[in-house]
Amino acid sequence: MNETTETAGPLEVLPAPPGVPGPCVIGATGGSGTRVVARIVRAAGLYIGEKLNPYEDAVELGFYSDRWVDRFVAGGTDAAGPLRADMAADLRGVLTDHLETLPADARSWGWKEPRSIYLLRFWDAALPGLRYLHFIRDGRDMAFSENQNQLKKHGDAVLGDDLRRARTSTRSIAVWSRINAEAADYGETTLRDRYLRVRFEDLCGAPGETVDRIFRFFGLEGDAEAVAQAEIRPPDTLGRWKLRRKGVIAELHREAGPELERFGYLD
Repeated sequence: MNETTETAGPLEVLPAPPGVPGPCVIGATGGSGTRVVARIVRAAGLYIGEKLNPYEDAVELGFYSDRWVDRFVAGGTDAAGPLRADMAADLRGVLTDHLETLPADARSWGWKEPRSIYLLRFWDAALPGLRYLHFIRDGRDMAFSENQNQLKKHGDAVLGDDLRRARTSTRSIAVWSRINAEAADYGETTLRDRYLRVRFEDLCGAPGETVDRIFRFFGLEGDAEAVAQAEIRPPDTLGRWKLRRKGVIAELHREAGPELERFGYLD
């Protein structure tokens, strides 16, 4: 992705609803399993909207991603430049609609739209109250997922001319590594205590503990063990990459080895 040296100050698009903290945003690369996170936070009173698709993504925020992700990614990694004002104007209307049905007893507000990960720097500039949950799953599993929608929609914007002749699994993990690394860099250095990274594998392996971390991060309350027991079912696809040919896996490691190691997927 291209870099830009232009900077800009904070741009508050929409004041937070009185007495309701937010936004609490959940994002990830495609197929990570964010639907279960949406169910977990909704159970504890986080308002994520009423206009949701079957994956519990906020529909209007998804349309917003359709309109802006490629242009934002192609324009550079800063939430600045000529796109910024147009993105903000569009977002005002989207969030006004999203919050129209906010209940009086909501503990906090936000949304789950996986592609929010591509716009993280803009969200932070536009919405100073942002708390961002970065959900991540082993990129090797992701490379063989049937869900390659993000690669199809945004692969060219992320990768440019790189890997045009590569197999789908290699291009998929390349998008995974670049987008997750950029989000992690920004979260760790800029958002800091407003950033939480959660691995899908930890949610499956230590469900109660991981749900409790999510609750505490978003300021939610609830019986983490009970919610975890009700909502979390480790899928059969966990570790599916291990069934693939060694040569194919070696190619994935060459493409994304540093990121796999960084996120705890290499011993």
